[in-house]
Amino acid sequence: MARFVIVPQWQGSPSSRAMQLIDGAQAIAGDLPRAACTIVEIPYEAGESVETGIHRFSALARVRALTEQALAEHDHGDTVVVIGGDCGIAVPSVERAAGRHANLAVIWFDAHPDLHTPDSSSSGAFSGMALRAVLGDVPAPLGLEPGTVVAERVMLAGARDYDPAEEEIVTTIGIAVRDANDIADAEALAEAIAATGAEAVYVHVDLDVLDPANIAGVTAPVPFGVSGAELVAAIAAVRARLPLAGASITGFAPATPTAAVDDLGTILRIVGALA
Repeated sequence: MARFVIVPQWQGSPSSRAMQLIDGAQAIAGDLPRAACTIVEIPYEAGESVETGIHRFSALARVRALTEQALAEHDHGDTVVVIGGDCGIAVPSVERAAGRHANLAVIWFDAHPDLHTPDSSSSGAFSGMALRAVLGDVPAPLGLEPGTVVAERVMLAGARDYDPAEEEIVTTIGIAVRDANDIADAEALAEAIAATGAEAVYVHVDLDVLDPANIAGVTAPVPFGVSGAELVAAIAAVRARLPLAGASITGFAPATPTAAVDDLGTILRIVGALA
């Protein structure tokens, strides 16, 4: 049975539209079975960096703790899909999945690599550090313990907007990279994940991995992304090869609550592929 944890965190985003991520998370939750949803009540204050180099760190740490509590309520083998909010909400969800599967693979569908650290990020936005946090390269409590997820079982899929520091690091940390065209070959993508020797897979989707023609409500659209159909097919192919240990969907920031309706059909097909 799939369960949903709704985390409308906005503090990790660098966008001037960050608070619209709240509307996006609520819009998705509104189309999910109420009995299957746990909603995390996030703090609305921005928070302080407290000399960490991570913008709004204090609020992010509080949301992390609240999300962990919500995830702990689902310790009975349920598949949990976390709905954000910004990409930072995926990190504790990956940790939960890794605690249940020693050899976990992570596939990270995102237009942006999210491979910064506090030292390399010009904005200090945690969402741009989320994948490095999964790899243990961002300090606790926001980052995972090093070795929780190994780079050899991580795939970055669909990224096409790299900062220079990310271009440099992606070639040295050992993660697999597939561009948007590669995602269209769903079976090859699934084979590459299975070839890592993983026993289960975690799937993260930042909706900006989609081509702007397929979705309007994202804060930083990047051209030449994948279609909704290609993404759904890729998820299905991966799930056919490996058990799903958990998932997250982030980055929905509709311009208005009314505009959310235009994108919900595509988003709910992605939810369906994961749940």
